[in-house]
Amino acid sequence: MTISETIAAFLCGLTRDTIPEPVRRKAEACLLNGYGIGLGGYSTPYAPVARKAALAMDPAGDGGATLLGDGRKAGPGGAMLANSALFHGRAQEDTCGAAHLGAIVIPMLTALIESGRGAQANFIPALVAGYEAGGLFEELFAVDTTPAGFRASTIYGVIGAAAAAGRLLDLAPAEMAAALANAVSFSGGLLQSFTDGTDEWRYQVGVTARAGWTAAELAAAGSTSAPHAFEGPKGLIAAFARKELDPAAVRAKLGRDWQTLRVAFKPFPVCAFNQTPVISALELRKRLDPAKIAAVEVFMNPYECGYAGMDSVGPFNSISGTLMSIPFCIALTLARGAPTMDAMQRYDDAEVNGLMTRIKLTPSPEIPVLSCRIDVALESGANLREDTKMRAEDYAYSFEQVSEMVRRIGREQALPDAAYDRLERFAADAAREPISLVTEAFAMLPERVKAA
Repeated sequence: MTISETIAAFLCGLTRDTIPEPVRRKAEACLLNGYGIGLGGYSTPYAPVARKAALAMDPAGDGGATLLGDGRKAGPGGAMLANSALFHGRAQEDTCGAAHLGAIVIPMLTALIESGRGAQANFIPALVAGYEAGGLFEELFAVDTTPAGFRASTIYGVIGAAAAAGRLLDLAPAEMAAALANAVSFSGGLLQSFTDGTDEWRYQVGVTARAGWTAAELAAAGSTSAPHAFEGPKGLIAAFARKELDPAAVRAKLGRDWQTLRVAFKPFPVCAFNQTPVISALELRKRLDPAKIAAVEVFMNPYECGYAGMDSVGPFNSISGTLMSIPFCIALTLARGAPTMDAMQRYDDAEVNGLMTRIKLTPSPEIPVLSCRIDVALESGANLREDTKMRAEDYAYSFEQVSEMVRRIGREQALPDAAYDRLERFAADAAREPISLVTEAFAMLPERVKAA
């Protein structure tokens, strides 16, 4: 069997009965996180841009899907574009390694189900299929593709989106294999916008969702697709990772190393790689006066330090730049406390900018991914150190922990608890609860947002 055939057989076998209970529970937490973070991102400016484009390109007609936080409807592809931008607005969506699969797959599945294009009973199996297919290749090859400038969310997210759409549509194994092959041909996406501090990456997730749905629908319609899309000499891995794919390594992971369990959540609205540095800086802040800092040296894994935008020291003019910058996030945390959306958009904060000039970022292979060490030299001559070792499991919150986090974000913005009640009810039983609970929750956002 080819790689696409092997993965397709696994994905088509995912049901509520075959998915292990811990994986199912984690998928429910992912679903709540996706909706909850989207709700908390209502005031970010990216969804209104995407809505305008969506309505221009994809008017609703019959069987449209709701533009969440707005109330109007577009075609399913337009809803995916707009709602993915909403879910991505705080940059606090879930992350499977370097890939933000939830911000791609959850809006896609929601739009398809609401518009009557998929069986709601397949929601959780489809969501798991998306994480498993996209996460598998991210785990194996992002270390090769990311340094080359390719974004994991778009390269591997389109595979996840095709897998999720294919499972929702109940494709047969041969059709699923074709959907995956189609997705490989549609893969791409660069990291330059992170370096430049611009917003294209906010919209990449929605474009990726649309491409994954297209891949699945083409397969259902009978497309003839490359059987060796993954492992071929001009296939995904050879083209993007510049190496050969080991079929045995792929097959060994299916159904054993569940990618859904690897999904991590973000307590702060900054890049996934900045979560631990913020935690470290918060601990240091308890022990020092930021005004007395002479120098700071931050040691992190080279993979994280080398990600686009992570070493930037400005000057900044957008939150797309500040949320990626390790020096900015640490300086802001030391000076002002836990990052907020408002604080990260104060680009002229003299204390933060001055402190940032005294921060040195040092790549260190000895530091694991998602960990960091911060050494602080004080003007008095004293030295402080915070060595924080974290793993993806430390950010793999339970359903209850996700609920607490998204409700905290909602309280910061005076959003109604009733909206979160509806999201929790749906996420806990997506096979049976009406999907109107989701649209009702987003309809509770302030009127000024829905009219944007």
